[in-house]
Amino acid sequence: MKTLEKIFAGKLLNVKAIKLQPTSPFTWASGWKSPFYCDNRKTLSFPDLRSFVKIELSRMILERFPEAEAVAGVATGAIAQGALVADMLNLPFSYVRSKPKDHGMENLIEGEVAPGTKVVVVEDLISTGGSSLKAVEALRKHGCEVVGMVASYTYGFDVAVEAFKEAGVELVTLTNYEAVVEEALATGYIAESDVDLLNAWRKDPAHWNV
Repeated sequence: MKTLEKIFAGKLLNVKAIKLQPTSPFTWASGWKSPFYCDNRKTLSFPDLRSFVKIELSRMILERFPEAEAVAGVATGAIAQGALVADMLNLPFSYVRSKPKDHGMENLIEGEVAPGTKVVVVEDLISTGGSSLKAVEALRKHGCEVVGMVASYTYGFDVAVEAFKEAGVELVTLTNYEAVVEEALATGYIAESDVDLLNAWRKDPAHWNV
């Protein structure tokens, strides 16, 4: 029987949300070069898969963070997913910008969330963890209690694991790097030689090159 991690990994591969370009690597916002890219936002375009993500993220929140009184999405990737989850759980929703709006109210947090509220954060993908934890910091500065974070996918980098540990944030994800690579290999999406390259990259992504 397949685990949730493998099931969701297969669904991501089926809609080609996983991209592999070893000879023409992607450049991330962090500046890292990567042969691997996961675009979770693609799940929004497929109703059945969108519902799957909504239901499973909601289930995780009910199981792991039942004390949550509100949901906050991380802009921009997790705004839609966060809103879907909040709607399913019948909880208030807000989202956190990467930086304050440069006009109008100049808000960093959009929506209504009162200080003292227990908030669960929804993210689409965790790489270094930097932008995700910035959202946590913003909510905490606002006076909210962040009870945890749920996300669709994590690369599981050591730098992110340490950052979440230092920030005191529990992270739960639907799938991860290992499950995606194992499922991709099992289904012929990638070759055995690709696994060696991917593992070499993941070992030291900050200094990896083709």
